Amino acid sequence: MTPADNADASVPTPVFRRQATSADRQRVRAMVASTGFFTPEEVALAVELVDERLAKGPASGYEFVFAEIDGRTVGYACYGRIPATQASFDLYWIAVAASMQGTGIGGRLMREVERLVREEGATMLYIDTSGKAQYAPTRAFYEKSGFDQAAVLPDFFAPGDAKVIYVKAV
Repeated sequence: MTPADNADASVPTPVFRRQATSADRQRVRAMVASTGFFTPEEVALAVELVDERLAKGPASGYEFVFAEIDGRTVGYACYGRIPATQASFDLYWIAVAASMQGTGIGGRLMREVERLVREEGATMLYIDTSGKAQYAPTRAFYEKSGFDQAAVLPDFFAPGDAKVIYVKAV
């Protein structure tokens, strides 16, 4: 089964936009907060990456792709080349508005990120997430998207909260 197999046929295919705008600051804040997974500090970090991109452009090292349906941003991803590597990229954030989760938008967004990083010469894409039970659906999504668990770093984020690292050859 691929992520597309779970796509809701009633949900239109999103249009992808690459250029971050100042309005994306609030869109990202609202979207990341709507998931209920992230602390206020993590939400602020997501917005900070948008700010970095707006201030420094490509030199920030952060690339974005936004998924839009009928002019409304319903998901986004932030990724970039890992410094000092030849062809490895990190997926820093991928989020779908709470109202659109389970519709296939996340899978479509993931495939778009994979296409974009391949175009930029990537051979490997890395993602990390929390080991908390709350993040089991996130880890299942990554695994369903073809990522393999590469490492678990115990007590990384906090006592009892491991960092789980995934990798996929793209």
